[in-house]
Amino acid sequence: MPTILESPDQPEAREVKPQMATGLILAGLGLAAVGFAGRYAWRAGRIAQQTLNQKLGELPSSGAFSKFYRGGFEAKMTKREAGLILGVSPSASKMKIKEAHKRIMLLNHPDRGGSPYLAAKINEAKDYMDNARPGSG
Repeated sequence: MPTILESPDQPEAREVKPQMATGLILAGLGLAAVGFAGRYAWRAGRIAQQTLNQKLGELPSSGAFSKFYRGGFEAKMTKREAGLILGVSPSASKMKIKEAHKRIMLLNHPDRGGSPYLAAKINEAKDYMDNARPGSG
């Protein structure tokens, strides 16, 4: 009785068809290409990250993205400057001006370690806003 491998109607178990070999070669080349592309992307990403960190380190640490007004005071108080000092719009109501003045003075009062010059400018801004309002004074 012939064995399964010797039967004439079945091909040998070790035989590889040419179409299968081509597919395996293409799959191997595809995996190699994906590997090389991944390695390239990894290296490029590390270089880009280093460059980004360097550029972020070069940015000024204060001022560019600060919510505070950057700059000195004008010689004569204006409505715009008074609004910037108090943190209110130039057309703010009297109640908003009063609340803003109180909040800022609690933080900058000279008795609590604040600057007397800043306290004077805050008071000047409040007085200007109160006197500049239509119908007052």
